[in-house]
Amino acid sequence: MSLSMYQASVPAFLQMLNNLTAMFERAEAFATERKIDEAVLLNWRLAPDMFALIRQVQIAADFAKGTTARLAGAQVPNYADEEKSFAELKQRIAKTVTFVQGFKPADIDGSEDRDITLSVGGQDMRFKGQPYLVHFALPNFYFHATTAYDLLRSCGVGLGKRDFIGTI
Repeated sequence: MSLSMYQASVPAFLQMLNNLTAMFERAEAFATERKIDEAVLLNWRLAPDMFALIRQVQIAADFAKGTTARLAGAQVPNYADEEKSFAELKQRIAKTVTFVQGFKPADIDGSEDRDITLSVGGQDMRFKGQPYLVHFALPNFYFHATTAYDLLRSCGVGLGKRDFIGTI
């Protein structure tokens, strides 16, 4: 049995987005209990030249919606990057989950050879569907989701590997 493009993308995006939402619930409680302004956590970064937590989540959500849309040959929705709270980040994730859930296997399966072009840093990158998903989109999605987890952990939020992986 082979793994379809839908199976390799949509369920992975949905699981991790839902896990991020659960992690933010814990982060909100952590900040409230310790009387920490949530902006401290949301703007936390591990190094001066890296994106803060807010941007990591925005990018993860962008990869989930953008990848799904591109594989289906659909228009990628544009979200303003204006979130300033855990509640707003959870809304962005919920909007992304709803968008991704709107695709069915028939919309994405068979996209292995679909031509995909996107602009990154002002340069066009060209892919076929399967290499785009496996070698570019999923690694980037998980990089930013993992970094969000790591940022919360570095702030002291009591998260573990099971929070990141979620229930399977």
